[in-house]
Amino acid sequence: MESVYKKSITVQSRDSDFSQRVKLSALFSYFQEMATEHGQILGVGRSSIQKHGVIWVLIRSRVEVERYPKMKEEIFIETWPEQPGKIEFERNFIVRDGEGIIIARALTSWVIIDVENRRLRRSSTLDAKFPDLGREKALTCELGKIQSNNQLKLSYKKAVRYSDIDINEHLNNSKYVDYIMDCFSLDEHKDYQVQSIEVDYVHEALPGETIELYTDMSDAGQNIIYIEGINEKTNMTVFKSQIEIKKL
Repeated sequence: MESVYKKSITVQSRDSDFSQRVKLSALFSYFQEMATEHGQILGVGRSSIQKHGVIWVLIRSRVEVERYPKMKEEIFIETWPEQPGKIEFERNFIVRDGEGIIIARALTSWVIIDVENRRLRRSSTLDAKFPDLGREKALTCELGKIQSNNQLKLSYKKAVRYSDIDINEHLNNSKYVDYIMDCFSLDEHKDYQVQSIEVDYVHEALPGETIELYTDMSDAGQNIIYIEGINEKTNMTVFKSQIEIKKL
């Protein structure tokens, strides 16, 4: 059993932005693909867990970036799971450059939900047995503590379309990051860079729904910006996010 899954990836132009460096959403896509591939190796892949009538859903992510790799740069990603909690499954990621230097870290939290009624199921449903590595987490922070200062201002609205959804027929987790990044102008992206991002996925977004994107800039003086997505029709929070930025 492959306890730590490793993979090399070369950053392609489709995954890069105007700065010729990898987009933050592309890192999320890399992590998602590796989690899927490692899950299959560990016996908890999509086809295996469907026998239990459940699917994987990402509920929280935190990514911290020291350096964004350049287009055509080869990077090396490793991932490993923590032992399951009662409900949540945590997974770690580390990204290294060609010299072995860590350039990004991530911690993600997953749950399984019933494929029919979309309700949470306990982790014991899968009877998953992961290797006990005794390894320090990629990030030691506690996820799920994101709150605004109640100074939200509408940035823009986005309709969820075909190109945004994944195999579970809801908004793909990497697309949330694109939506978040689109709250800011190109000039702002040229002046600032995201050092860390945390996303709390609260309710799934479905095709045809419209999400209102709000920002809270009240902590911008400390380089912290809060972003929240709200379903225009139901007024339910779709996601909460917080980014830490640095001036270039």
